[in-house]
Amino acid sequence: MIKLNYRNTDAMVIGKENGLNLKEEFAQYKDTITKIIANLNQRKDKPGQWLQWMNLGYNEETVWYVKEFASMVKGKFDNILVLGIGGSALGGIAVTEALLKPYWNLLTPEQRNGLPRIFFLDNIDPDTINGLLQVLDLKRTLVNVITKSGSTAETMSQYMIIKNLLEKELGDDYRKNIVATTDKKTGVLRQLADQEGYKTFVVPDDVGGRFSVFSAVGLVPFALVGLDIDQIMNGIKDMDLALKNTDINENIAAQGALIQYLMDTKMGKNLSVMMPYSSRLKYVSDWYVQLWAESLGKEVNNNGEKVNVGPTPIKALGATDQHSQIQLYNEGPNDKIITFIRVENFDTTLEIPRIFDYTGIGYLGGKTINDLINAEADSTRVALADYSRPTMTISLERIDEYNVAQLLYMLEVQTAIAGELYNINTFNQPGVEQAKNYTYALMGRAGYEESAQTLQSKMATV
Repeated sequence: MIKLNYRNTDAMVIGKENGLNLKEEFAQYKDTITKIIANLNQRKDKPGQWLQWMNLGYNEETVWYVKEFASMVKGKFDNILVLGIGGSALGGIAVTEALLKPYWNLLTPEQRNGLPRIFFLDNIDPDTINGLLQVLDLKRTLVNVITKSGSTAETMSQYMIIKNLLEKELGDDYRKNIVATTDKKTGVLRQLADQEGYKTFVVPDDVGGRFSVFSAVGLVPFALVGLDIDQIMNGIKDMDLALKNTDINENIAAQGALIQYLMDTKMGKNLSVMMPYSSRLKYVSDWYVQLWAESLGKEVNNNGEKVNVGPTPIKALGATDQHSQIQLYNEGPNDKIITFIRVENFDTTLEIPRIFDYTGIGYLGGKTINDLINAEADSTRVALADYSRPTMTISLERIDEYNVAQLLYMLEVQTAIAGELYNINTFNQPGVEQAKNYTYALMGRAGYEESAQTLQSKMATV
């Protein structure tokens, strides 16, 4: 199991002005945490609670269909192209970047064991899209278009462009190159998929995009590039069992949620930095930023009161950002809590040769890069404590399907518990919908004519 070390958030380590009396706080919130965990698990099967993501690790039927599809198309495509944005892409990027061999798309087919390359189009920058289309052979590309509503402007515009190109190159056979992941019954993409005859997978009801990584949204691309989705499911199930424990002294998601909540509301530290010491986990931080920001940044609480709460998530990478951000973290405003992710055992070892013994860098000879990166992680943690800056450390035994699944699922549960502590709706995103509606109006979508007029007048003054 992954581990959480929160010692450097305690007042005994970083002082009363910046640290918490964790023994006292855990005791004070013990009953509250017990109720929150029990309540989340009681509500997860009820429609409309948006907690079905807590059941995804047990969805054996979806796993079976995904594995069957991956087996059917194996060897038929050189590339997988995922069209999606936000929760439809960030989880997939985080997991594939973590678990595939580094520089996967640059490896030869032999080095990839005949498995396809994978690309994510998660933005609508025209130069990026055109650039990718110039290097991809679409005839040998399987396109996975992902949007539950089927009306996401970014994803559907990409789909329209690529569908048109595929049809020109392949004629009626282009349908074999598209798989859609969308709503089971409704939405534009569901309608199109049924009309066109695409292979489809379902985005489950009551699973928001930022919590969808372990649904077909993530599992389809994972299986297509050969990741072990059975081990992913095992990791989720084992972590889910551990996080059902209602005792805060035994539940790492509850510990992390409470500490982050108290650092924000009690200590004024409303910036939450996620800093893995592994390049392979770099995009876990991107995924975390959406999870934390979209879930916890809310204007009103569950009582309808205007509260404008939410800690701001920040992504960083160790050791790279020791040379760009740590100066600020140590000597700038003490308004952050930093979470490190530390990998105990890397897949490979890289030794530093014993040369230049007579110089100031001779001490590095005979050590390994593995030693160095973890020494950097440990020394940065201690240095921050010297400056009375709170940190937590999540430790993974290694980067594999089991451990990465545990990490992401734990962070999802941590987010849900934090939302209950803030007394807000963790699963809506009204602040996102406003900008979406304005985009529809600007692009001339039917039914948004009045909004377009209002928006044009605002744009003239804003």
